[in-house]
Amino acid sequence: MKKENIFKRIRSYLTDVKGELKKVTWPSRADVHKTTIAVVVSSLIFGVYLWGIDVVFYYFFEMIKNIFR
Repeated sequence: MKKENIFKRIRSYLTDVKGELKKVTWPSRADVHKTTIAVVVSSLIFGVYLWGIDVVFYYFFEMIKNIFR
């Protein structure tokens, strides 16, 4: 059983990729814009939330550390 030539395998792979990409339903520009805004806004909200929790825990543990000094 002989392996196919590497160039034939690459060509076959790229042909398959091209065929699969034709089947893809790409989102519209408006959909991409809306989802990008949603991701950025939710990332900011979670970032601010986690920062706030971090600050609270920092001061809480500093307070506990100062009690036991």
